[in-house]
Amino acid sequence: MLYKCVRIGVDVGGTNTDAVILDSGEVVGSSKEFTTSDITTGVAKAIASAVNTAIAEGHRFKVTQVNIGTTHFVNSVIQRRNLAKVAVIRLCGPATRALPPCCDFPADLKEIILDSVHYLSGGYQFDGEVITPVEEEEIKVVIQGLAMRDIKNYVVCGVFSPINPHQEQKAGEVIMETCPGGSVTLSHRIGQLSMLERENASILNESLKPLSKQTVNAFRQALHDIGLTCPFYLTQNDGTLISAEQALEVPVSTFASGPTNSMRGAAFISGVNNGIVIDVGGTTSDVGVLVNGFPREAAARVKVGGVNTNFRMPDVLSVGLGGGSIVRPKYDTENKQLISAKVGPESVGYNLINDSRIFGGSVLTATDLAVAGCLYDLGDRSKVRDLDDDLLEMGLLEMRNKLEDCIDQVKTSSADVPVILVGGGSILIDEGEPLKGASEIIKPNLFEVANAVGAALSQVSGFVDHVTSLPHRGLTEDEGREYDAARTEALDVAKRKAIEAVVNNGGAAESVEITEVTETPLSYLPGNATRIKVKAVGDLMVHCEYSVDGVVFGEDCDQIEIDNLPVAMVQTDSAEVRRMELDYELFSVLEVAEEPYINEDGEWELSCWDIECISIGAG
Repeated sequence: MLYKCVRIGVDVGGTNTDAVILDSGEVVGSSKEFTTSDITTGVAKAIASAVNTAIAEGHRFKVTQVNIGTTHFVNSVIQRRNLAKVAVIRLCGPATRALPPCCDFPADLKEIILDSVHYLSGGYQFDGEVITPVEEEEIKVVIQGLAMRDIKNYVVCGVFSPINPHQEQKAGEVIMETCPGGSVTLSHRIGQLSMLERENASILNESLKPLSKQTVNAFRQALHDIGLTCPFYLTQNDGTLISAEQALEVPVSTFASGPTNSMRGAAFISGVNNGIVIDVGGTTSDVGVLVNGFPREAAARVKVGGVNTNFRMPDVLSVGLGGGSIVRPKYDTENKQLISAKVGPESVGYNLINDSRIFGGSVLTATDLAVAGCLYDLGDRSKVRDLDDDLLEMGLLEMRNKLEDCIDQVKTSSADVPVILVGGGSILIDEGEPLKGASEIIKPNLFEVANAVGAALSQVSGFVDHVTSLPHRGLTEDEGREYDAARTEALDVAKRKAIEAVVNNGGAAESVEITEVTETPLSYLPGNATRIKVKAVGDLMVHCEYSVDGVVFGEDCDQIEIDNLPVAMVQTDSAEVRRMELDYELFSVLEVAEEPYINEDGEWELSCWDIECISIGAG
């Protein structure tokens, strides 16, 4: 009998783990399971449940790949758990020593991660001119000393290494020759221009490598227990994939896979490629902007677990509103009248089925309000019939106001745009009522598992970010033609490199498209310097006949026994993550905006926000 070749997408959230089975753009099976404390057990159960659903509906299929969006690595940064000690080698010569590595890390995280700092010869100017040559013996002496103390995780960060990675590559070779059992992260492979943020991201990456090995092996074992021997991939911050082997080297590239998966999935199931996506989960709502089917990239440096970084991250605004958000009414102490109803940010999370009123608990949650307001039929509505009408009205209005504020913040113009509601918690919002700033409200089919659909989409990316020196445009026609020719050549070179990167990452050459081209003149550097950023995306090449002995579900296997699945050993407590987010934001783009302050003498007194804006050219 014939069988289909399908892909499985999985997304791990703080409350739920979702899985879908995708057959040529059609979802043939889906599931939603509560996230387990070890995460990998929840992944196995979600996949098994989705497979069983598809089998029960008569589908016969072989799984060609599994794509997983995981919170393992970012949770470890938030929790300060399972992080390795790292030695940082900065190739800088006499430059950059005023600001040492980890200078802006939270004190507790710095103490856990940073072993030592070493300033060595090396580095480039912005135009690729060498500051000082790399000295191999200098590197060997440092590594030998570190290896004697059993420090085997190293970061190499060279000044302007994204312009020319040769020195970092040479240093990496020397390190591995000197300490064959060691591990090294080269900063040009992690972040973009801006040395401190790139260095920070590289330090986080290297500290996570031992955990990445455990996690990848745990996922591999979990899939094997289900009967899957196909390749598996992890979803990245930009909505594309990396292989499990690549994830061993760049675990930080998966930090923001959750919001990204939701946005990619929302675009796919709604057919809308440009608009705003609101993903309402169990604990938080993530709001972002779709541009040509991909999340808009954050323009400023992004803070992860209290650390400034500059690797590619989606521009996502998070607010403490979800299905498990706790509702706290406030009454006037004298006349006992209701003043307000606060919804969130505290949440019962995956304890919703135990704690919320509709399930027999004693905690009033946002889901209770939605059920009482007849927005959704869930649990026992009779348990919330006693809710005060004013409390119900204020609570529902509070939730709408929160999302309308988010829409206003992420928009870049006053024009109304389509808004796509996804996520299990989107039942909190009545799509029949207009939202300010929304031209239309779309809640597509499969809205509750849009994140897993996004994970199932199989595309890989390539990215180029470098600075080139162009001739001045001048006033004559000849000078103008020279400038245009040089600019065109620079863009063509960047595009070719981005396309090559896609193919090297497993993409099909005929499917590659350029999705982003950005040119930024750097007026503070000499030589008419211009920063060029190019992103390319292509379909992953995966063959159905990946294994002659691959299981055909529905034929070789009737059902997967979910209760007999073993428990994984890599622990990451999602409930603890939610508690710690109160102290360390998971993702934060800059700080809270402030109005400029002009004193009595007419002088502008700079705040931290002002300095941040000026530093990125938004002053």
